[in-house]
Amino acid sequence: MRSGWLTGGMAALLCVVCGFGIVHAADKPAGADGWVALFDGKTLKGWIQKNGTATYRVENGAIVGRTSEGSPNSFLCTEKEYGDFELEFEVKCDDKLNSGVQIRSKTKPVPRGSKARFGRVYGPQVEIEASPGEAGYIYGEATGRGWLTPAKDRKPHSYFKNGEWNHYRVVAKGPRIQVWLNGHKVSDLLDEQIYRTHPKGFIGLQVHAVPRGAGPYEVRWRNIRIRELD
Repeated sequence: MRSGWLTGGMAALLCVVCGFGIVHAADKPAGADGWVALFDGKTLKGWIQKNGTATYRVENGAIVGRTSEGSPNSFLCTEKEYGDFELEFEVKCDDKLNSGVQIRSKTKPVPRGSKARFGRVYGPQVEIEASPGEAGYIYGEATGRGWLTPAKDRKPHSYFKNGEWNHYRVVAKGPRIQVWLNGHKVSDLLDEQIYRTHPKGFIGLQVHAVPRGAGPYEVRWRNIRIRELD
C-alpha cells in the first residue's frame, strides 16, 4: 500500500470507526438495560427552549440554567416526547431559586397576535427547592390546579441537600407518578385527571421567574437519563 492511499475496504472501515467516535451520548440507542442519556455532557443537542428568557449553557458536564430579570418561567425541553418511563437526574440549585422538572408536558396554543414561537408550557412538574421544603412533590404547572400532590401528603422535609448535588428518580406509569429524592420516597401520586390530559409529553428543565432586583440565581442538572417502560 502506498503512503497516503487506502484501499476501498480499508477506507470504508475507517469511516465507520470514525463515525462511531463522534456519536453523541444522546444519539446512542438504548443499552441492554434500556437506559438512554438525554444529555451528552457537552452540548444541548436534543433540547429546545420554550418560554422565557433565562439562559441555558453547558459547563463542567452540567446544564446550567441562569435567571433573567423580568423573565417569566423558562423551560429547556426535550425534542422527544415520553409516556411511561423511569427518569433519573442530579440537580444542584441556589437556595433562593425555585425550580422543577416537567414531565409529560405540552405547550398551549400561541395566543393570537403573539410573536412567541411556543405557547405556555403546562403539565406535571417535579418540584425542586431548598430544604426544609416540598422538593419532590408534583405541581401542576399552568394547569389551573396548583399542587397535584394533595395537601395532606405534602409534608415539608429536609431530604434535599442544600448547596449539594441531589439525586432524583421519577417513575411515571399510567396515572401513577412516583418520586424518590436521595433515596427517600417522597411522592406516590395517582391522578387520573392529569393522565387523561397528559399521557405523554416532553421533559422540561425549569428556571423559575424571579422578582426584579433579585438574583441572578442558577440551577444545574447532570447525569440525565431515561428508560421507557412497556
